Amino acid sequence: MSALMAHNAALEWPAHRTVALLPGSLPLGGVVPDTPIHAFIAPPPPLELHADAALRPERHDIELGGLLAFEIRHLASAAEADAIVEATERFGYRDEAPGISTPPGMRMNKSVHWVADLGLLGPLFQRMRALLPARIDTMTLHPRLSERLNMYRYDDGDVFNRHTDGEWPGFSLDSERRRMLQWPAPVRSCLTMLLYLNGPDEGVQGGDTRLYRPDGSSHDVRPTKGSALFFRHGFGPQSVMHVGCAVRGPVPKYVARINVMYEAGTSSPSSRRAPGSGVD
Repeated sequence: MSALMAHNAALEWPAHRTVALLPGSLPLGGVVPDTPIHAFIAPPPPLELHADAALRPERHDIELGGLLAFEIRHLASAAEADAIVEATERFGYRDEAPGISTPPGMRMNKSVHWVADLGLLGPLFQRMRALLPARIDTMTLHPRLSERLNMYRYDDGDVFNRHTDGEWPGFSLDSERRRMLQWPAPVRSCLTMLLYLNGPDEGVQGGDTRLYRPDGSSHDVRPTKGSALFFRHGFGPQSVMHVGCAVRGPVPKYVARINVMYEAGTSSPSSRRAPGSGVD
């Protein structure tokens, strides 16, 4: 890359800041008190998604013994996936995960959390909206994804051992892009979305997501760049037990956990300040 090209590439990525500090759990136990959650100071052009006629998202349901799980393939382009990876490496991956509590030895990977923009998540949601469940139990699909993304990088030997995902409130940025805001209680997450940002075609060895049926049998989903896996989460019997299988070799696996939101009754995405927010 020439010096001019490098300079232009740098201009496309604005600086970033810390928009919240939360306790972060370490893989083998212990807590780092002030673990940052990041955001760019302005919407980054490389993360502005546009219509792409080559993308034709398709839903494929997974037979999981009555539990809800499905894939949506061809959801993001290779360039879009690469841009998300570049963004997260700019923030920097850490051993600790902010606001996450896992037993020692369960989450054995690297993490970074950030608050993304509607320029990324709005078009992504529109691509898949018609393929998502309109209702889950008594909850209806909310028209926005939570903008707090939990990113994971699996290096050689990394694994996320058997677990279920908890439910989350929604998050976004305040108007000055300095603080992370938490959405009101009627809007809660019901589905985990794992957006795969690379896979075997890019040299990743291993790294399947293993989903468990109630009878103990399992179904493995191979990560495919630009496709996403969805499954029910929360603290009830419908939550899907799963494993992020070990990665082997020199190419890390990248995946974004995004929360699909549902709401009881009428709610707006107006927000309140999140605990621990307000640090530049």
